[in-house]
This record gives sequence, structure tokens and C-alpha cells, in this order.
Amino acid sequence: MGLRRVFLVAIGVILAIVVGSLTQLKGIAQSPTDLDLAANHAPIHYQDTDSTKYSGDYITRFDYDGDWQATNNWDNLQRFALNAHAYYSVVETCTHWFITYSFFHPQDWTDIPFDQEHENDLEGLLAIVRKDGSTFGKPEGMVTAFHRDFYSYTPVGSPLRSGTESIDGTVTTSSYNGSQHPLTTQEAKGHGLKAWPNAGNFRGASNEDGIIYYPSKTTTELPASGNDRNVQYLLLDVFAPSGVWQHQLNEASLSSSSALTFASWGTFKGDSSGGCGAGAPTCSTNSANTPWGWDDSNDGAVYKGEMALDPAHLADVYFDGLGNFDTTYIRNQFIKDLSDRGYNTANLPQGWPTQINLNVLSGKLKNQCS
Repeated sequence: MGLRRVFLVAIGVILAIVVGSLTQLKGIAQSPTDLDLAANHAPIHYQDTDSTKYSGDYITRFDYDGDWQATNNWDNLQRFALNAHAYYSVVETCTHWFITYSFFHPQDWTDIPFDQEHENDLEGLLAIVRKDGSTFGKPEGMVTAFHRDFYSYTPVGSPLRSGTESIDGTVTTSSYNGSQHPLTTQEAKGHGLKAWPNAGNFRGASNEDGIIYYPSKTTTELPASGNDRNVQYLLLDVFAPSGVWQHQLNEASLSSSSALTFASWGTFKGDSSGGCGAGAPTCSTNSANTPWGWDDSNDGAVYKGEMALDPAHLADVYFDGLGNFDTTYIRNQFIKDLSDRGYNTANLPQGWPTQINLNVLSGKLKNQCS
């Protein structure tokens, strides 16, 4: 009888431990997939359009025309559907997620005499998200690419303050699909990107030309016109097999003449065929950059491509008030893939930015949080 009582007490203790553990686990946020994370923080995107050529301002994917030849994207603008897409990448430290978003246009165009245009265009932003114990974390800051300049923004309540770069404004958000999303906007023609409403002439009013794009994990839509207020864009992982990053890696040691997609590291090929530069404007070649090729012309110790390759360093330089902030990565596929391909300071990709020591960058990867 005594043994039975001891046995029952032991079973009760074990059950209590199990129930308590399960209760604690319910309060711990499960790690989201990168797609879920990107979708939760993806911008509601206001694209200014110009009636001279609405299609020149539609966002789409690089291979919208069915191939990865960079020098026919300008030429094919009117030949293929421009369904809406945007690219994203996620890298992770012990304290933050860093998510880049980029919007592709086949043409950076103009109808202004003596201006300049070029084939291909990819501009976007970096979202800085603190891992606060909730499933999707808490946004703390945003840095956008506006041609050759970066602009910094923070949402209401963010602890971040101006660092070596001044904060340029506040992130406006709107509820969509159960979460708050930042609003971003791009100019017509040149497509420089800032937090809404700081770029272009489209705020969403009925008498303005523009498209409002909404993020989706499953759906891509074609605008009905250059004045469509509800178009879904499909999120594409930069790291997807046979995607844009894989094409960069495959061509990283090739010369521009041998490559199909890239002129050099982080820069798409582009030529003047198909009418680029026709008339008074001029056409510059090889002028569109990827997130690992974006650069601010005067931001000091942040170098070309760091918005994607080393976003924790960029954030550490741009902002103060970061608090507990890790600058090394438990996940950074950019760095890992470069290392796996055998790239280092003695074997650099063609066109690699000289200011970034690839061995030091590779040393920022770690296996776990302490």
C-alpha cells in the first residue's frame, strides 16, 4: 500500500511538471518562417505613376520576360505582363531580424530633355526588427534607398535616435491582414524610395496618378491601369533556388562580357538597346544595383552592399539608442554562401567593394547565441 502511494505521488509530480512545461511553452513565441516574417512587416507601397508611360512604373520581377538576360528588359517592357512582385531577404542576430525589400522596374526612364535614364532599376529598404519575444518582433527602424542616398526613419515609440546619420522622419503605418505595415512610396520614372509620403507626388488621392500595392505570400496581380488602388504583390525570397542571388553567385567570377545578368558584383548589366536614351535623354549602361550593391555616397564607414550583407553594422553606425544589440549573425545566407563558394580576401568576387574585408565579414557568423 505504501509503495502504491509513493508510485501515485511520483506520477502526480511528473504530470505536474509536464503540464507546467506545456503551459510555459504556450507563452513562448514560435520562430516564424522567413516568408511569414517578411509578409508581416512588408510595406504597403504607394507607387507614383506618370501617364506618359504608366507601365514604366509598374513593379515586377527581374525575369518578368521569362529569361535572365539583363540587356533585354528595357526592350521587352511592352511585350510581357508586368505582374507585381517584390524581393525580400532575412538575416538574423540574437537580438534582431533585418529584412530587405526591393522593388524592380525594367526601366528607369524619363521624358525630360537632357535627363538620364537606364535599363533595369531596383530600389528598396531595410527593416530593423527587434526580437522582443513576440512571434514577429517589434519594428524599430527603416533605412530606404533613394538613388545614391539612404534615408532613415523610425516608427512612433522607437528607442532609436540619430547616430552618425540623422533620422529623416517617422514611419507611417496602416493595418492590413491583421498587422501594422509601414507605408512606403516611390517616385515615377526614377523610382527613388522613401517612407510615405516623402517621395513622388502620389498620396492616394483620387485625382492623383498612382498604384497602391499590398503584400501577399501567394498572389501576384497586374494593375488594371496606372491608377489602381488595390494590387497585390507577391513576395519573392532573394535566396530562392535559381533566383537573383543564385545568379549573382554563379556569375561572381565572370567578366561582364561573359555574364548574362550582372556587369559586376551587385550591378545588373544594361545597355542602350530598345530605345533607352532615344531623343534628348542620355542612356547610362550597367547602372542598376541590387541590395548587396546599394550604396550611400556620403555615409562614412558604411560601405557598398552593407544594407544586405552586414545590416547590423549599418544600423549600429546610423542609429544610437540601440540598447542590447548584437552585431554578429546566427543566420546570414549572403555571408554563408560566399564562404561556401570559396570566396575570401584571396579570392574575391569580380567587382567586390574594396572597403569590405571578406574574411572579417565571414567571421561575423556564429552557431548560436550565448
